[in-house]
Amino acid sequence: MTAKPKVRTCLWFDGRGEEAAEFYTNLLPDSFIESRSYPEPGKPALVVEFMLAGAPYMTLNGGTMFQHSPAASISVLTKDQAETDKLWDTLIKHGGKESMCAWLIDGFGISWQIIPEVLPRMMEAEDKAGAMRAREAMMKMKKIDIAGLQAAFDGHTPQ
Repeated sequence: MTAKPKVRTCLWFDGRGEEAAEFYTNLLPDSFIESRSYPEPGKPALVVEFMLAGAPYMTLNGGTMFQHSPAASISVLTKDQAETDKLWDTLIKHGGKESMCAWLIDGFGISWQIIPEVLPRMMEAEDKAGAMRAREAMMKMKKIDIAGLQAAFDGHTPQ
């Protein structure tokens, strides 16, 4: 048996925490529910602890006192356009809303950043002009289009 993580991100919900944890753990590999706490029989789980792509999280059904904010988000680094599209489209399809520059809000109100791994590499490239062009292209996108980023980085006008 492995030790529980010392640090875990807690996501506050008003009754839908268990549903969110189940949805999230089906999105990404290396994700699973670790435990559920049901202090009141017949009521939703108060706390659900889970791993999301190896990162520890928990949901807390704490009531209406707090709301979600884009000030905190789940950031996922994707390997390619196919993974970016699949994750983005799944989150949007289940009640989510697109935002700008790789951001979206899922159907539970949690903000996500779906970032292809090529994006930070472009932003950190020694070619500062290419990095600036890629950044400018990204600022016009909702879901990140890797081919569009690459074209901008290389100095080509997108078709």
